[in-house]
Amino acid sequence: MDQLIDFILHTDDALISLVAENIYKAYFILFLIIMLETGLIVFPFLPGDGLLFSAGVVAASTDMNVWVLLVLLIIAAITGNIINYYVGLTLGAGLKQSNNYIIKNYLMAHVPKAEEFYAKHGGRAIIIGRFFPMVRTYIPFLAGIVRMERPIFMKYTVSGAIIWIMLFLLTGFFVGEIPWVKNNYGLIFVSLAIVTVLPLLFSVIMKIFKKLTT
Repeated sequence: MDQLIDFILHTDDALISLVAENIYKAYFILFLIIMLETGLIVFPFLPGDGLLFSAGVVAASTDMNVWVLLVLLIIAAITGNIINYYVGLTLGAGLKQSNNYIIKNYLMAHVPKAEEFYAKHGGRAIIIGRFFPMVRTYIPFLAGIVRMERPIFMKYTVSGAIIWIMLFLLTGFFVGEIPWVKNNYGLIFVSLAIVTVLPLLFSVIMKIFKKLTT
């Protein structure tokens, strides 16, 4: 647990230290973080895009095999989505009937919008959601609640996982040997987190502003 917290707060340094200590443990922790971030709705704060980029950078200059890592993290992302989908599928009926204030007014209040969103965009919602922190944690959960067809869900879950992991991990790997990137990927990690959160933050601000002005 301490190592998991260290990864969240000091991703780049923690990853380098862990690879030097035990490369197999590094593979396992990276797998676990990616799976938990997409697999359980209580872990939307875990690093995703920045972690993948940092892992690629570290793989470029250590004994970590980027191709082994690529396969492991794609499996982790797919597994996480499947777990989250079935949690939503299993708990969906009970959540819809719940009188709990938080569940009724915050979580389930978004279900009609999610149903409309999935009806309009179909599987693309699963792929697009991969590129937004926090959103990617809730997308498969809501897909289960609205009972998206399993074949469609699986098809786009696999496609989205492959595109997401390859984009960030391999970008980090292929630019990882550039001196400026080596010396500043802590800054890059933070920048990626900020840039990917901005669209979501902007959307929330606009909704609040709209409510205040109507």
